[in-house]
Amino acid sequence: MSNVDSDWSLVEQVKQGNDHAFDELMERYKKPVINFIYRMLGNASDAEDMAQDVFVRAYQNICKSAFRIGEGRFSTWLFQIAHNAAIDNLRKRKRQPTETINDMEESKFARAVTDKTADKVLAEQELGNQIANAISELPPDQKTAIVLSEYHDISYSEISEIMKCSEKSVESRLYRAKNTLRQRLAHLLHGSYEEAGTYE
Repeated sequence: MSNVDSDWSLVEQVKQGNDHAFDELMERYKKPVINFIYRMLGNASDAEDMAQDVFVRAYQNICKSAFRIGEGRFSTWLFQIAHNAAIDNLRKRKRQPTETINDMEESKFARAVTDKTADKVLAEQELGNQIANAISELPPDQKTAIVLSEYHDISYSEISEIMKCSEKSVESRLYRAKNTLRQRLAHLLHGSYEEAGTYE
């Protein structure tokens, strides 16, 4: 049984009153959801609290049969809820300083927005901090696209479902996000990108 089928099997069990099945779904997706919200909000405590709310909402919607079992991926539907919650939060509050995200993950992502030899130019921690700060300043739609694509390895098709937009819009948001990040990080590369232009 594939992960997709397994997820929907658990959802069906939840609908039948099996709360242990929902515990298993939470075990599978709690960390990815928290990580996604963390990168959107930049605050670990807020991410934990919001993730709890996301799963409560998911449970309620499952019990209300708010979606059709077997259509698409459960993870896509769950990230839709997390995305909407994060965007609502960002709209309601002022931007807060972003905490440093795992430096090894940041240095991996750096290769998507800067030169492949960036880790030779800067210490991983410094580069990680700079990338985290740059991502935190992106518009919400670009931030969502870049986090889902680069950190969660989600396809353009799924991102378009999560964000409720076309795949072309996803591509455009990623293009603009990467271009912005490249420009903001160019000064760290000691002239490698003195003329920061279109992301390639």
